[in-house]
Amino acid sequence: MSLLAGLSLLCSCGKSDSPEQGQAKTSSASAPSAALPTTPLELVTKSGVEMVYLPGGEFMMGTTQGNPDEAPVHKVKIGSFMMDKCTVTHEMFTKVQLPNPSHWQDNPQKPVERVRWRDAKQYCNERSILEGLKPCYNEKTMDWECDYSASGYRLPTEAEWEYACRAGTDGPYDFGPPDKLRQYAWFADNADEKTHPVGQKKPNLWGLYDMYGNVSEWCEDVYSPDYYQQGAAVDPHGPPSPGKDVLRVMRGGSWKAGAALCRATFRQGQRTGDTDACFYTDFCGFRCVRRVSAEELQQLKANSK
Repeated sequence: MSLLAGLSLLCSCGKSDSPEQGQAKTSSASAPSAALPTTPLELVTKSGVEMVYLPGGEFMMGTTQGNPDEAPVHKVKIGSFMMDKCTVTHEMFTKVQLPNPSHWQDNPQKPVERVRWRDAKQYCNERSILEGLKPCYNEKTMDWECDYSASGYRLPTEAEWEYACRAGTDGPYDFGPPDKLRQYAWFADNADEKTHPVGQKKPNLWGLYDMYGNVSEWCEDVYSPDYYQQGAAVDPHGPPSPGKDVLRVMRGGSWKAGAALCRATFRQGQRTGDTDACFYTDFCGFRCVRRVSAEELQQLKANSK
């Protein structure tokens, strides 16, 4: 396995039981090319981070059984991408020489939290540079505009996050009834009011850990309560930025969230904290995604064995 000097596996979550169980609902219009896998694939990046390749497909985004901003249900097509197997940990964050903002720093395998939206984007850029990839974010622009065609890491779009969390299913949780949530998430009922090391609970059907709890996760999109009424049907990137008082989408439950807030479709808008010296969202973390070519995927696959 080819790793950069000084780095080791940063998310030791183990192998999921069967990442192929949740099949992507591909169609002739959205199916990946023949050179790309059609089922999830576990990989290790150059810098030693465990990720999961997710095949492109389509799904019904949103629900009529939740809050008003989760409706209407609408069909969305998503291109294939790679997503971090776990949320970014303290160890992963400090490996790119960024100061750790977290409240709980007693274990390097805990998820980084209390992280501002722009700090999450800076981590994405630094990790891209570390691996010789083109950074997605333009740090010279006010909102650190995202170049979705770049080869580097970025925050997931809201649609990518929900697609990954649902893992080919259409309910509020990919594992079934909410009484099983304790097996998959640290949330208000079992977290003891604190974060926990990543990867201790069961993964979802696509091998992704902590999608329902531990820390909520930043997404790339601007938050709008009525965006689903007008959003794009293919790889939506969210509404344009209003320029001030911007809320960004946060997804997933956290250590302080009740079960209803851990649902795959639950969404909330959160101030970024970029200009707030007293930013203290110790329930807020993130994970990275990136697009990958068929050729690069084959190389990563070979190096991950």
